[in-house]
Amino acid sequence: MIPVPFPPPADDYTLLAGDWFKTGHSDLQAVLDSGRDLPFPDGLLINGHGSNGNTFTVEKGKTYRFRISNVGLATSINIRFQGHLMTLVEVEGSHTIQNAYASLDLHLGQSCSVLITADQPPLDYYIAISTRFTADPVLSTTAILHYSNSAGSPVEPPPEGPVATDIEWSLSQARSFRWNLSASGPRPNPQGSYHYGLINTTRSIRLVNDAPVIDGKQRYAVNSASFVPSDTPLKLADYYNITGVFSLGSIPDSPTSGVSPGVSLQTSVMAANFRDYVEIVFENDEDFVQSWHFDGHFFFVVGMDVGQWTPESRESYNLRDTIARCTVQVYPKSWTSVYVALDNVGMWNIRSENWARQYLGQQLYLRVYSPANSWRDEYPIPSNVLLCGRAAGH
Repeated sequence: MIPVPFPPPADDYTLLAGDWFKTGHSDLQAVLDSGRDLPFPDGLLINGHGSNGNTFTVEKGKTYRFRISNVGLATSINIRFQGHLMTLVEVEGSHTIQNAYASLDLHLGQSCSVLITADQPPLDYYIAISTRFTADPVLSTTAILHYSNSAGSPVEPPPEGPVATDIEWSLSQARSFRWNLSASGPRPNPQGSYHYGLINTTRSIRLVNDAPVIDGKQRYAVNSASFVPSDTPLKLADYYNITGVFSLGSIPDSPTSGVSPGVSLQTSVMAANFRDYVEIVFENDEDFVQSWHFDGHFFFVVGMDVGQWTPESRESYNLRDTIARCTVQVYPKSWTSVYVALDNVGMWNIRSENWARQYLGQQLYLRVYSPANSWRDEYPIPSNVLLCGRAAGH
């Protein structure tokens, strides 16, 4: 077994937090289909409950692990434990340097683990969560951190979070997340024969998000391509070599410079080679925090900053101890750069974790291809696979 770099906690709690809409999912879908964006969320929930609907019991002197995820549709959140510091120990599978934080930003689709030591007087304390980088109102909700021999209810209001528009604060915190090099990593022997910062990249991809209006309806796009689903699952179309479903190269590697060519509706698929080592730069020219996810792969977050990315930005990359994860934020008017080893053959989705943006086109697929057609690289399609669209009957 690979040892975990902290003693076993007294207990392990899961905390699923995110924004909530009172409107049903079909009505929200109809709003998007009509060409409008989603309304502002109605509130925040923790494990499906409103304020003070959850109680997490602790015993004085013991340490507890909280696994926290932002499971919302639209907004970043900030979390605080009243009177307690959070020791960050893991981010999406990567063990981190164990820094202490009074509050943590968690963006759409992201997860982390923190240790909380019950080292305060035996009272009840608030766990407070609020929205980040949103206009007024700032939504908030709370849970209770209950000491087993508590003398009563919380005696103070929930702690205040950072200013909702404080990008520099959040950016500085994100840069402080570092890989614990003495602990287990996402790969065997991570600092020996394999070190992400010593491998030459074979390709650079720049992905720029956009929010165009097409035929009077709100859409979202990447590199001037707004994704539309095909009538056949892309993996089936690729496996059975069905033409007309998608075209490799339907989305370019980088944004078109100069005069805008306009946004097109595409089933966006980008070609890539198995075992390539790729730099992907996410660029965000909007006034909205982006959150990106890459299916099937972990990547190393080597850099992020405000302003425009240039090749000189590589001089600021962390090539030693950045964390590996599969979801990353891009701040307004900013960029984030990642290194990824394309070691997983298949058809993989790169998408916005903002679900309205994803639904309206801010996504693409990366086809990672190996000509060997070997079971070593990819298992064969199951014999009982469900075939639909143009793959029916194959």
